[in-house]
Amino acid sequence: MRQAIWTAIAAGALVGVPALADIPTEISDNRVAVETAWSVFVEDDPKECWVVSAPQSWTARRGGSDVTSQVTRGEIGLFVTFRPATGVAGEVSFTGGYPFRENSTVTVEIGDDSYTLFVIEDWAWPAPEEDASLVESLKAGVDAVVTGISSRGTTTRDTFSLIGITAALDQAASRCTE
Repeated sequence: MRQAIWTAIAAGALVGVPALADIPTEISDNRVAVETAWSVFVEDDPKECWVVSAPQSWTARRGGSDVTSQVTRGEIGLFVTFRPATGVAGEVSFTGGYPFRENSTVTVEIGDDSYTLFVIEDWAWPAPEEDASLVESLKAGVDAVVTGISSRGTTTRDTFSLIGITAALDQAASRCTE
């Protein structure tokens, strides 16, 4: 589905957004492993595995001022998902705990690497052809800084530890083979 959404966005043809039911929007009770900062989850019907981490720290700025203590956010998570039935192996996504500003993007910085993610409501994804490169950067990095802009104009910067992500990805990939 993400490929179809990305294609529609790239073509400027996205009028209405289809239901994003295949995106893991809730942390389930099916956590099967923890690798330092990363948790591994598995669902069986249909088979889906993902790794997720919450940020180590975050800041919020609006109008040039730090408003971190005034901002309330929902669940924040950086995900990498595997869905063997649909051929998805390593799809990166991010939820910022708020709706993103319409027509904005989210950036992910890992060392010298930078990625742009497109947004729909409170989720963000890289272009499908960038998933593999982003996953390799995540595996090679120390931390990832994710910056987004809320629908209210607040800029957030979430810092995620990448310690344990390689082991977590290995666990998820091995548990999600068909």
